[in-house]
Amino acid sequence: MAAVPDPLSDLLIAVPVVILVSRAAAQLLRRLGQPPVVGEILAGILLGPSLLGALWPEGQAWLFDPSVIPYIDMLGNVGLLVFMFLVGLELDLRALRGDRGTALAVSQVGTAVPLVLGALLALGMYGSLAPSGADRLSFALFMGVALSITAFPVLARILTDRGLYRSRVGALAMASAAVGDVSAWCLLAAVVAVANSGSPFDAVTTALYAAAFTLVLFYVVRPLLTRWTARAERRHSDAMVLVVLFSGLCVSGYVTDRIGVHALFGAFLFGVVTPRGSRRTATTAVRLRAFAVPVLLPLFFVSTGLRTDVSLLGGGSALWLWSGAVLAVAVLGKWGGSALAARLTGHGWRDSMSLGALMNCRGLTELVVLDIGLGLGIVGPDLFTVLVLMALVTTAVTTPALILIRRTAPAPALGRPDAAETADAEKPALHPVKQP
Repeated sequence: MAAVPDPLSDLLIAVPVVILVSRAAAQLLRRLGQPPVVGEILAGILLGPSLLGALWPEGQAWLFDPSVIPYIDMLGNVGLLVFMFLVGLELDLRALRGDRGTALAVSQVGTAVPLVLGALLALGMYGSLAPSGADRLSFALFMGVALSITAFPVLARILTDRGLYRSRVGALAMASAAVGDVSAWCLLAAVVAVANSGSPFDAVTTALYAAAFTLVLFYVVRPLLTRWTARAERRHSDAMVLVVLFSGLCVSGYVTDRIGVHALFGAFLFGVVTPRGSRRTATTAVRLRAFAVPVLLPLFFVSTGLRTDVSLLGGGSALWLWSGAVLAVAVLGKWGGSALAARLTGHGWRDSMSLGALMNCRGLTELVVLDIGLGLGIVGPDLFTVLVLMALVTTAVTTPALILIRRTAPAPALGRPDAAETADAEKPALHPVKQP
């Protein structure tokens, strides 16, 4: 019997290449005034069949040997679980105070309008772009959710770079994005439940299990964690807190995965119920971010890039037309719906259009959603590529649009963090996620 080849040596080459290329692309795009995630998404696409595979297929096959791709996917998904835990930990709905009506209106209209428009668009493209086996309801609902996402973490990064983080527009944008993303994640959980279930009864059962687990987290796990973290300040080391919280997010992810609504939801919910205000919790968040964001998340970007093949769009004009339609509906629904809601609640057009531009930013959060849809077989490789490019374009256009609307000069430290930003990056990460 032939020995099974050990992929470790190949993995030890692929991982640093991915990390270094992603970091270089992030720094380059940051100097051009873009959030780093745009460079990281772009790096993942360029390392895939879209560029490296087209120009040097032998080199790409050597770098990403089929034996190492499952390990890259696995490590990238671990980084994604940690990232979703951090997003949940830093989700602060107290920002709603003072402008609750506008935030709720912007978030809900900004979710509902693209959801409806996306679902209607999906009904038109179902015959030509839905993969075999995808039912019409799951496909339509998923497309609606995919177009209604806002990248909460990337939004925080852009607001910080533009000096708007503590402004009224910035606070309103963060609050609206937080509420909107909670709604979108709940809808996505429902879509996953429907897609994974063989009947409406199974979908309802999955939803009930998910709701029961959420209640357990909030009313059993959260009080226990609160008491334990209070004792941990005196009795336990930072290492012990790190082990407990990391184990907790993994177990929560396992439970939701077994329920049928994906492991990411469990990690996110565990972050939401983890108590804030503890020094050791804050230190744990900093440590998790310091490793997961620059080292593990790029592996998720490249695994997405390996599934994205821009050459699929060259097969005819029809796919390009669908790409234009997806982009138009995404921008009209999210930007237009959010701006209109802000305007109707009494804000001027300048602030309303700024809010719309910010809510239209999709970034990494969109890739997470698309990866789930591809894994479930709801979208195929061609539509996946279309949606990834839509996420890249809508994220990249956010900063230039904001500059144009507000007529502000580029932030002085766009190329290199200033002392204040560097110091802020070292603080406990209990404010909205700044990276990637």
